[in-house]
Amino acid sequence: MPNSSKGNQICTLVIFGATGDLTHRKLIPALYHLKLEGLLSSKVQIIGFARQSKTDAEFRTGLKAAHKEVSRTLYDEEFWQVFDKQISYHQSNFDDLEGYKSLEAKLQAYEKENNTPSNRLYYIASSPSFFGPILDFLKQSGANNSVDGGWRRVIIEKPFGTDYDSACKLNQAVAGSFEEADTYRIDHYLGKETAQNIMVLRFANTIYESLWNNRYIDQIQITVAEDLGMEAGRGAYYDQAGALKDMVQNHLLQLLTLVAMESPVDLSADAVRDEKVKVLRSLQRLDTPEKVKKNTVRAQYAQGSVKGEAVPAYVDEDRVPKDSKTETYVSLRLFVDNWRWKGVPFYLRVGKRMAKKSAQISIFFKQVPSVLFNENQKLAENVLMIKMQPDEGVAMKLMSKVPGSSFELKPVDMNFDYETTFAKQSAEAYERLLLDTMSGDATLFIRKDEVEEAWKFIDDLTAVWKEESNDIDLAVYEAGSWGPAEADALISKMRHQWLEI
Repeated sequence: MPNSSKGNQICTLVIFGATGDLTHRKLIPALYHLKLEGLLSSKVQIIGFARQSKTDAEFRTGLKAAHKEVSRTLYDEEFWQVFDKQISYHQSNFDDLEGYKSLEAKLQAYEKENNTPSNRLYYIASSPSFFGPILDFLKQSGANNSVDGGWRRVIIEKPFGTDYDSACKLNQAVAGSFEEADTYRIDHYLGKETAQNIMVLRFANTIYESLWNNRYIDQIQITVAEDLGMEAGRGAYYDQAGALKDMVQNHLLQLLTLVAMESPVDLSADAVRDEKVKVLRSLQRLDTPEKVKKNTVRAQYAQGSVKGEAVPAYVDEDRVPKDSKTETYVSLRLFVDNWRWKGVPFYLRVGKRMAKKSAQISIFFKQVPSVLFNENQKLAENVLMIKMQPDEGVAMKLMSKVPGSSFELKPVDMNFDYETTFAKQSAEAYERLLLDTMSGDATLFIRKDEVEEAWKFIDDLTAVWKEESNDIDLAVYEAGSWGPAEADALISKMRHQWLEI
């Protein structure tokens, strides 16, 4: 498990697809802040690999402009001038073997000249269509193997496949170039402080672990809401994926596994991931029209208003077909068939153009009998709220007496947030994840069998959705709302309702 001793791991980081948005808005700012906190050695070299023709100076200028816009700390020109000396650019097409050979020669020359370890970290941040070719050419050029004891690791961004079959093929391609122990499939939600804290909250606090089962928990809700639509020309990609494949298959199922998993035998990467895989294998499959109709809602946003501004319907967004039936919202009722969770519904919902940006896990505990109190007063459930964005923290909703002569009860919140408690901002997810890969800690990354089990579950559901004879409608919700009425009806089947966020 990640620990405080990490930092100053010397390696060369090569970013494939370095002219893209991910590098500019996430990866370089993350590396900058690691440097700022003394966790990135001055001997770590960052090389951008992309097709565009750029000089080192032009590449750095573009990175600096983006960093000024998105940095979580005030921009420091003097410090940037120190940091950007570690950044260079290598121009090549992704399918040009000579480009990989010249990169390898450049890396060897730098390591020899500076007497640094031959450690390489390859970050594939390109379009998914290039994942296979990049892996293959790294192997052909010999860049995936070390002859002097240095390590070679690869980070692969999502989407990791588009279904079970494509994920298996990609896993085979990775295995042909890198060992599984050196493969880091990234899900940035797992790098958030609150996601990492779920295991600590559960297993380091007797008050919660003793209650973390179907005897005391009534339901669990996982919400990931986005107020954005199809900005930055994302419509073409999103229309091929939809909310289920874009978010549920990875982010939401990963959060579910952290909430539902059993205690691992230790905090090693494989011990933790062993337990997560067991959860995925225990999910009740949604593989018939009857099950899908009973437990799922898919919807698409119509025009509406977000933050006081009028926004178009999904089908009127840039690069989205006018007749698109792609879902921008999904809500699911899932059950984990094991001893701990039998009968407890896990409600998942994710959507675009929602009322606000938010990610939260809500644990609802069963209500106490109301015989001690005025039965006309409804006793609210105790709810443990694990908040992941926009602000990270934990809150507990409890019943309390309202001050005064009457015996009136009211739910109140007990709050903890990271920034106030620890007097510092939480690190961005990519900061932690990049540091972990340099240190060789794969705990917060997704293993091969996790990917495949998640896709098996998703493929069962999509197969039913695609079959027109099943007559499963696509609901509609107004942009700026919390989703369609059908999602409220879904959760009310067990007399539940969505928690107001």
